[in-house]
Amino acid sequence: MASVTAVPKMKLGSQGLEVSAQGLGCMSMSAYYGTPKPEPDMIKLIHHAVSSGVTFLDTSDIYGPYTNEILIGKALKLDGIREKVELATKFGNRIVDGNFDICGDPSYVRAACEASLKRLDVNCIDLYYYHRIDTRVPIEITVGELKKLVEEGKIKYIGLSEASASTIRRAHAVHPITAIQLEWSLWSRDVEQNIIPTCRELGIGIVAYSPLARGFFSSGPSVIQTFSEQDFRKDLPRFQPENMEHNKKSFDLVKEIAARKGCTPTQVALAWVHNQGNDVCPIPGTTKIENFNENIGALAVKLTPQDMADLDFEVKGERYMPAINTWENSDTPPLSEWK
Repeated sequence: MASVTAVPKMKLGSQGLEVSAQGLGCMSMSAYYGTPKPEPDMIKLIHHAVSSGVTFLDTSDIYGPYTNEILIGKALKLDGIREKVELATKFGNRIVDGNFDICGDPSYVRAACEASLKRLDVNCIDLYYYHRIDTRVPIEITVGELKKLVEEGKIKYIGLSEASASTIRRAHAVHPITAIQLEWSLWSRDVEQNIIPTCRELGIGIVAYSPLARGFFSSGPSVIQTFSEQDFRKDLPRFQPENMEHNKKSFDLVKEIAARKGCTPTQVALAWVHNQGNDVCPIPGTTKIENFNENIGALAVKLTPQDMADLDFEVKGERYMPAINTWENSDTPPLSEWK
């Protein structure tokens, strides 16, 4: 297994934000991947990450909801690590009367930010993402309120998650967007056609979530056996039996390349994301220190042009269920229609 002695820093976007070259996605500590993990263990993991040089922590108000932000807030209070950390959280997703909703209304943007600041117990959020796009509200209106929050010192940088190229352009015209968070992995490459080129044209950093295909490139098809009833992955199309037989081939190929590299499949999959450019920061999530150590070892894995060519394959099944809002359906009404 490859190992790395130090995690380098990288510039994310062109507004001055500097983060660790690999981040830590914190969602699975509290939500969506089964039962929430013990708080003391997760705080220990977060501290281990920061001491290892992984200082870019990613959360959201919807993770729990709310409990992941509270966890991060507690971790930041111990040992005074707040000043060492680049803290990212998100707003836009919410539960209303038991139903999932997306909101980009200015009053909600402000209220959500204030609530996140309180849960995280910080004075300022380093990177504040619009998590999913409300297609009822022109993007200019939502970003206009985020701009005010920057001016007031409540957030430093603005990000978007799962936004289309046209939405990104419109948002960036109101206030510079520092980062776009999107799903980019060996399993998810649709963003390469329009979104990645748009980010690079505008000088926007790229944050890749689920770079291990939600655990698939760590365990292969056997990852399904770990899914509990509360694990949302069990309903995702790519993990269904009719698609998994085909998708298993991609894991076999990654395993083969890992064997000749003397590393793990996890490290090959993460190295592939790192190899996409120095403007890309993957944020793999984990709840175990040993898995975290394996993840940062990917920074020491070098892939050749032939390796990259070999890692080009087709995947069967959509990323999400049809009802989930993604960049493919994130365009908003023109500003002239806002009343």
